Amino acid sequence: MRTTTRPRRAAVLATAVLATSALLLTACSSGSDSGSSGSGDANAKITLTVGDFGTFGYKEAGLYDEYMAAHPNVTIKYDTVQDGQKYWDALTTHLASGSGLADIQAVEVGYIAQAANTLGDKFVDLGKTDGINPSNWLDWKSKQATTAKGALIGLGTDIGPMAVCYRTDLFQQAGLPTDRTEVGKLWAGDWSKFVEAGKTYQAHAPAGTFFTDSASGLFNAALSAEPVQYSDASGKLVYKDSPGVKKAWDLAVSASQAKISAGLRQFQDPWNAAFANAKFATVVCPSWMTGVISKYAGDSGKGKWDVAAPPAAGNWGGAFLTVPKAGKHTKEAAALAAWLTAPEQQAKVFTKVGNLPSTVGGLQQSAVQGAKAEYFTNAPTGQIFAASAQSIKPAPIGEQDGNVKTIITDNGVLDIEEHGTDPAKAWSNVTKLIDDKVGH
Repeated sequence: MRTTTRPRRAAVLATAVLATSALLLTACSSGSDSGSSGSGDANAKITLTVGDFGTFGYKEAGLYDEYMAAHPNVTIKYDTVQDGQKYWDALTTHLASGSGLADIQAVEVGYIAQAANTLGDKFVDLGKTDGINPSNWLDWKSKQATTAKGALIGLGTDIGPMAVCYRTDLFQQAGLPTDRTEVGKLWAGDWSKFVEAGKTYQAHAPAGTFFTDSASGLFNAALSAEPVQYSDASGKLVYKDSPGVKKAWDLAVSASQAKISAGLRQFQDPWNAAFANAKFATVVCPSWMTGVISKYAGDSGKGKWDVAAPPAAGNWGGAFLTVPKAGKHTKEAAALAAWLTAPEQQAKVFTKVGNLPSTVGGLQQSAVQGAKAEYFTNAPTGQIFAASAQSIKPAPIGEQDGNVKTIITDNGVLDIEEHGTDPAKAWSNVTKLIDDKVGH
């Protein structure tokens, strides 16, 4: 997902042939919120389009192929983009015009409040789709995508409970423990201890390496543990006076000034390449990040990474699948979205790319509970992330949270990292940019 809060890959457009069942193509009025293919022929061929960002894992887990094998007459085209902020800006433009929309559009958690509160009437109420019950998801996850009128506009794909991923080889060379339990003890209870561990690492670091990849990533992780972030319970933007934002900002600044960060912008090409080149020893690691690490660190990193408990529980990232009312095949799209986000499919995505289920049933799947990541030294990732998920206390989400976060990390923290800008000046620049962007 802003620097997106999810992993991203270069734009790709691919096609897989899928089919809907006769049930999905039963005739209904094209004026209905549930939508229609506009054809009374249950065997009519249609095309469903899916727009998302990052790695949702559906292709990687073979879910499109599985759906194809069960239902032979729909073509699915999926378009995945690299920049999540540009994706959201384009989506809001298309929603306003009622054109250019995919049948299914992903929405990142940082923008779900805006989607539900301001744009809610643009989306199908998925709570009316056969087989969908909001209680199938974690309570707070469903509430995030529910409008004031009670419409469920998004089906939760995943959540992002926190951990820390680290390279055991670099830790060993720096004289730090490598056992995941002992590593977790280095920073247990406070993200400031993570920075102190970084200073210890840096004092003995292998040449050319840094303790962590990005102070912006640290900002997001530290803030994820705070009860008040960018907005208050009423949705009012309060980032300027938020204790959580101040704490995370100060922590990110301290990491940058201590030079324990590689100063990279996450999800960009130099950051991707740094994994393969072993340029940093840790990455703050919501569950979905494991898929990113294994992808870019490649075969040479297998068995050198491990996963430890975070300093404090938090949730960074996660997303939803929505169905715009202006789509061509809203009924069929809603059915596909429901299938993709069902517990069994969420479990398959987790075992393939690490996106932790947001459904109660998905978290209880044996494939999740017993999951071990061979790439990460057989770390019990199912247990680690499920335990972290149980401790999540979600902060309120406001309509502009995604925009604010992008400006703070990409224009504030990154400015300090790349140019050595005075933190006070960088913060002043941030507030001006946010005022211009959102009017607060």
